[in-house]
Amino acid sequence: MVGYRKYTIFIFCFVFLVVLAGGIVRTTQSGMGCPDWPKCFGSWIPPLSASDLPADFEKYLRKQDIDHTFNAFHTWIEYINRLLGALLGLFVLIHLVWTFMKRKTLGNTLVIHSIAMLIVVLYTAWLGKVVVDENLAVVKISLHMITALILAFIPLMIVNQLDKRASVGGLAISKEIFLPYLGLFVLLIVQLLLGIGVRQEIDVISKAAGYLNRETWLQSVGARFIVHRSFSWLILLLTVFILIKHKNPYFRSINKVIFGLVCTLMIFGIMLNYLDFPAIVQPLHLLFSLILIALVFGVLHKVFLTSIRVKS
Repeated sequence: MVGYRKYTIFIFCFVFLVVLAGGIVRTTQSGMGCPDWPKCFGSWIPPLSASDLPADFEKYLRKQDIDHTFNAFHTWIEYINRLLGALLGLFVLIHLVWTFMKRKTLGNTLVIHSIAMLIVVLYTAWLGKVVVDENLAVVKISLHMITALILAFIPLMIVNQLDKRASVGGLAISKEIFLPYLGLFVLLIVQLLLGIGVRQEIDVISKAAGYLNRETWLQSVGARFIVHRSFSWLILLLTVFILIKHKNPYFRSINKVIFGLVCTLMIFGIMLNYLDFPAIVQPLHLLFSLILIALVFGVLHKVFLTSIRVKS
């Protein structure tokens, strides 16, 4: 089932393409570029210019919270984001059909995983509708991001299940490796929640400032940002400990990737703090954060699956 495994990894990667697109939507304030859902200005293909707007376009523009004018750039940024989300749903549906057709070989566990992946995709799409209906409600946006992260977990679980079946003689993984990775995962989740809190504060501040003067946004954020910034050092220290202490051949490469992601995220944080909150860094910071959490989850799940055959 090499092709099936590669397709599952493709879906995992595509999830993060959608996450990046969503981050760009937020960074460019294009979230209400299409003020209605699932259509855009009442049409399945959005307008290219103001002359293409429908006769009743004003009822759509009234829903916006920026300048209530048509902006083709914002509209198409949001539309591409929705298009990528729809493609992801289609890819996941194909995955489910494929899994069901090969259920005798793959087993019921992977069928359940594939069904769960489709359910999460549909729930994420529904949340996207709610976000538009409620004019970019801050809490709903955060929940939308968290469900995307959960969606990324499922392909990793499927791949780990496939690898477990294909392995011969079991992996030689020490039980000691589980707790440091679990600690890192917990720290990353806490850091994510702190980051969500910071971003929610910035959403309020930036909206009040008319989305101008980006260099002043972080200055107005409370102590939560200081905690979020300082917390990254704990994550770095634990990552270095894992990199030095646990040298299992299987995890050596992934440990280096995790360390690289942590360092990159710290650099992004420094750029956001000292370079006037550059817009291009925001979606990259979100993207790399979610990839990091997903990879650590994948390692934890791998260790959990092989724990029955672990060598102490």
